[in-house]
Amino acid sequence: KRSLPGRIVGLSVDSRGAPAYRLALQTREQHIRREKATSNICTAQVLLAVIASMYAVYHGPEGLTHIARTVHRRAVVLVAGLAKLGFAPTSQAFFDAVTVAAGAKQNEIVARALAEKINLRIGDGTLGIAVDETTTPEIVEAVWRAFGGKLSYAEVELTARETLPLELKRDSAFLTHPVFHAHRSETELLRYMRKLSDRDLALDRAMIPLGSCTMKLNATTEMIPLTWPEFGSLHPFAPGEQARGYHAMFKRLEQWLCDITGYDAVSLQPNSGAQGEYAGLLAIRAYHAARGEPHRKVCLIPSSAHGTNPASAHMVGMEVVVTACDARGDVDVDDLRAKAEKHSKNLAAVMITYPSTHGVFEEHIRDICDIVHSHGGQVYLDGANMNAQVGLSRPGDYGADVSHLNLHKTFCIPHGGGGPGMGPIGVKAHLEPYLPGHPAKDGSMPVGPVSAAPFGSASILTISYIYILMMGGEGLTRATEIAILNANYIANRLDAHFPVLYRNAKGRVAHECIVDPRALKTTSGVTVDDIAKRLIDYGFHAPTMSFPVPGTLMIEPTESE
Repeated sequence: KRSLPGRIVGLSVDSRGAPAYRLALQTREQHIRREKATSNICTAQVLLAVIASMYAVYHGPEGLTHIARTVHRRAVVLVAGLAKLGFAPTSQAFFDAVTVAAGAKQNEIVARALAEKINLRIGDGTLGIAVDETTTPEIVEAVWRAFGGKLSYAEVELTARETLPLELKRDSAFLTHPVFHAHRSETELLRYMRKLSDRDLALDRAMIPLGSCTMKLNATTEMIPLTWPEFGSLHPFAPGEQARGYHAMFKRLEQWLCDITGYDAVSLQPNSGAQGEYAGLLAIRAYHAARGEPHRKVCLIPSSAHGTNPASAHMVGMEVVVTACDARGDVDVDDLRAKAEKHSKNLAAVMITYPSTHGVFEEHIRDICDIVHSHGGQVYLDGANMNAQVGLSRPGDYGADVSHLNLHKTFCIPHGGGGPGMGPIGVKAHLEPYLPGHPAKDGSMPVGPVSAAPFGSASILTISYIYILMMGGEGLTRATEIAILNANYIANRLDAHFPVLYRNAKGRVAHECIVDPRALKTTSGVTVDDIAKRLIDYGFHAPTMSFPVPGTLMIEPTESE
C-alpha cells in the first residue's frame, strides 16, 4: 500500500525503442482518489523549478562545484577568523552555515552587525551565520568587525584549513546529460531558453480554456515589481523594521481582499489553494474545539466538488459525507438537509464551490448556508471560481464563514505548468483567532503555520497587488462580467453540436461550461481524447477533459478573450 504523495516517474521505452520517461503517478491524485488521497497538493512551484534548472544548465557540474568550493572556503575562513576572536563554532563539521556561542556579548554583536547592514540568526545565546556565492571577502571582514575584531581576509586565509569530513566529499559524477555542458555564455543560454519557450503554447500565443483553472493573460506591468531587488532579495525572516514596505503592501492587499469578499480578516500565509483549504479547515476545527465541541468532525461535500475538498477534509481528520447533485448540476438541497440533520451533533462544516464545478451558480446558496449553520456547522466556500464573483457577489454576505482565494487564478499570478500559487484565506470575525500562526510573527496563535514563511511566497504578491491597483473596483467588476459573457457565448455557439450539460433555470452558465461530446463516440467512435488532440493539431490548447464529468470537456475562456 502506497502512502507517499507526489510524482513517480518511470523509465520506459517508446514505439521506436528509444528511452522514454513515463509519469506513473501524478501529484493531483486527489481528483481521482478524493478523500482516500494521501495528499491534497494541487499547485506546483514550477517557476522555481525552471529557475533552478536553468541555473544548473548555465553553470554545469564544473561551475556548481566551483561555486560550492568557493562558498565552503568562505565559511572556513570566516570560522578561522572567529576562532582568533575567541568565538568557536558549535560544530566542527559545516559547509556554508555555522553557529557560534555569543554569550553575554550577543546584543552588542548584533548591534554592530546591523550597523554593517548584516543580519545574523539570533538563537538562545548563539548567533548563526550563513555564506553563499555573493559573500565577498569584504563581507567576511565586516562580520569579524561585528564580533569585535579587525582582521585581514587574505592573512587569515593563509592558515585556514579544510574542515569538511572526507566521507562527505562527493566523488561520483552528476549532471552528465549534454544539456549541462552546452550553454556556457549568456547568449547561448538565452537562445536555449527561447528555443524551449517556442515549444510551449502560452497565453501570449493562444487561449488556454482549461475549465476550473482560470488561465488569464497576465499583464507585463504586473510582473515588473517582482524583479526589483527590494522585493526579490529580501529574506522572508528579515526584521520587520527592514521590511516596512512589504508589510504596508500586505496590509493594503489584505484590506482589498476583505472588501472584495465580505470577510473580516485575511491570512496571506497559504501557498496554494489546497494549502488554503487545509488552513481554513484547521480554523474550523480549532473553532469547534475552543467551544468545547471537538467531536464535530463530519464534513458535507457535494459530489461535484473539487477533488482537493475531500482530500483536505481527510487531512485535517474530518469524516467526509458526500451529498448528491440534481439533474441541473446544483446541490440537491433536500439531500443536504437530510444529511445535515442526520449528523447534526457532529457536523463540522460543508465545503461548497460557488459557482459550482458544474459551471452554474447555486441558486440556493443562502439556503445551504442557513441549513448548515442551523446545525452548528461552518460554511467553507471554495474560492477557485471567484473569477465569476468579484464585484458582483461577496461570500461573506451570503453566508460563508471562510474561503481560500486563488491569487494565481482570479488575481493574475501566472501559473502555467502549475505554479507558483498563493491561496490566502478570508474569514469572518469569529474565525479570525484561528488563522495560521507563525513563530516568527505570532507564536501564541492556537493554529500553527501551514507554510515555512509567515507570508507565504511574498514576492509574487506584488503581482496581485498591481493587478488590483490598476484595475480598480470598476475594472474588476467589468472583468467578471466579461468572463461570464464569454462563457455563455461559447456555450450558445457550441450547444447545437456539443450539448451544454448544465445550465441554470434561465438557460445560462456561469464563467465556464461543460459540453458533452459523448454522443459522438456512440455514432462515430470519436472520443473526447480525439477531440482534444485534434484541437492541439490546430494550435488550440484543449479544455479540461473528463472533469468533473467523465467524457466531457469543461471550457473557461476568462475575460482575456
